[in-house]
Amino acid sequence: MTSEELKLRTKKFSLRVINLIESLPNSISGKVIANQLIRSATSVGANYRSACRSRSKAEFVSKIRIVEEEADESLYWLEIIKESKLVREVRIADLIKEAMELTAIFTSIGKTSKINLKNSNSEIPNSKLEKNPKSEKC
Repeated sequence: MTSEELKLRTKKFSLRVINLIESLPNSISGKVIANQLIRSATSVGANYRSACRSRSKAEFVSKIRIVEEEADESLYWLEIIKESKLVREVRIADLIKEAMELTAIFTSIGKTSKINLKNSNSEIPNSKLEKNPKSEKC
């Protein structure tokens, strides 16, 4: 998967979560969970884009770890919605699967990037333009 495909995938995830949020009940718990989920889910794509524009390998690793945390937090809130039965399970199952996949992808990128950071001649995963320091890292 290219960085552009991953950017699009994280944006679609955010948009799908926004649609889900609109269907949550207008209760105290619905509002609190909606607020938490919207923040974490939209942060996945926003922080990934930021990681792609990092100025160094160390900054990339740091930012990609944030993306991993936000994806995992999104998964947590989606599980809370499912287990509290705020929406039907069929409505949320695909989003839970996507959150799990995104968490796994960014965990893998983070681990690989951290290992590569230790090697002085390493490249950032998904890096096409590494030799040009002013270019994107993804």
